[in-house]
Amino acid sequence: MPRKKKIKKTKLLKKKKTKSKKIESKLVEKKSVVPGSEEKPEIKKIKKQPSEKRIYNLKDFVVYPKHGVGKIIAVEKAKIGDIEIQFYKIFIEKEKLTLTVPTNQQSKLRPISSINQINKCISILKSKPKIKRTMWSRRAQEYDQKINSGKIYELSEVVKDLNKNTDIIADQSYSERQLFEKAYERLKSEFEAVLKVSSEDVKKKMDKALGRVQISESGE
Repeated sequence: MPRKKKIKKTKLLKKKKTKSKKIESKLVEKKSVVPGSEEKPEIKKIKKQPSEKRIYNLKDFVVYPKHGVGKIIAVEKAKIGDIEIQFYKIFIEKEKLTLTVPTNQQSKLRPISSINQINKCISILKSKPKIKRTMWSRRAQEYDQKINSGKIYELSEVVKDLNKNTDIIADQSYSERQLFEKAYERLKSEFEAVLKVSSEDVKKKMDKALGRVQISESGE
């Protein structure tokens, strides 16, 4: 009889141990779930921070690659669901267009150029245009990509290469003239914003660099 009781006791102890192990494992599972649910909003916050590369202020001039120079006319907030979004309202004067750009999508914006960059653009305009032997359709595509890149040096190159008042490009087609005017106006608007001078003064400065002034004077 005492042996049977001992066997029963050992069996009961084993059952208790297995039950306690199961309870412990469940508690561990619950604990591991709780921290994970708490970390989710923290991860979202970390993702938002790096995208805010630069803070622009009201009345600042910025460049939106596909539209050119614009002025920040408002910095506003809006709620979409539970998320609060801050965004810039940018007015593009040349196109009479107002853009809404979230502050966490600033890769689409760049600050206006410095005086040194403008001076480099003038030296690009003074240099000789590049002659390409490729088909016009391919060149037109390349020029259009450069205009919409938002890069001021590439924009200057397009203006220089398509300048109609040079010895190399005597006659321009309608599409050439359109691309030239688009690039010229984009560049001129950035010159105006940086140099803080009138549109007429900027035009004179650019035309002089392109050699257009001499031609207009000889025509008179």
